[in-house]
Amino acid sequence: MHDRIVKRLDEISNIYDVRILYACESGSRAWGFASRDSDFDVRFIYLRKKEWYLSIDLDQKPEVIELPIVDELDINGWDLRKALRLFQKSNPPLLEWLSSPIVYKEETTIIKKLKDLVPKSYSPISCMYHYYKMARNNFREYLKGDQVRLKKYLYVLRPVLAVLYLEKGIGPVPMEFSMLVDTIVKGHALRKSINDLLVRKMAGDELDMGPRDPVLSAFLEYQLARLADQDFGKQIQRCPVEILNGLFLEALEQDH
Repeated sequence: MHDRIVKRLDEISNIYDVRILYACESGSRAWGFASRDSDFDVRFIYLRKKEWYLSIDLDQKPEVIELPIVDELDINGWDLRKALRLFQKSNPPLLEWLSSPIVYKEETTIIKKLKDLVPKSYSPISCMYHYYKMARNNFREYLKGDQVRLKKYLYVLRPVLAVLYLEKGIGPVPMEFSMLVDTIVKGHALRKSINDLLVRKMAGDELDMGPRDPVLSAFLEYQLARLADQDFGKQIQRCPVEILNGLFLEALEQDH
């Protein structure tokens, strides 16, 4: 599948006349709890030729390449300009891409320099707010009744643990779910509930509707109530735009 993905990325590069600077896995396979039938969620950052950007209608041109899901392959990409703007805002999905343990392509020093910038320039407050909103919304939508969508526990647990990780001041959130659990979860009962859910998910068990897990629900309800009182309106740190402009120009000057 790795070879197939790389081949597909090469095809996309030729069809759209772009240079793919970086491509990685971004979903449950990178988080570490994929089941046998999970999609491959491939995300990439690309650059077009210099002439594309030297135009008066640049703001009207597409900045994404979005492709339909075919045979478990979910592949989408962002233009480097879009990625750099989101990087300046500490966009958590982009930061996760840059820390993915599964990389399909990385053919430029620009991405390495961007990765090196993350610890010095990301905004913990901005990231915490993003993960809190994700957890709150998923909890409200999927985990409020007596019967809940069990696999959605993972999609609330991960952002809640991400907030707790950021609160510790350790650094940017790691993509691997196991690292979050090992760092944050200390209680035996909670860890057992998480591990049991992971085993079932990765074994391909049908995790659709079922009774609420009292341990997981109590933990999530407590943390979400606590976080609801937090002040996420503090000054948000941003990476200086001059640095990111420099990276963009450097990328344009490299051979296409």
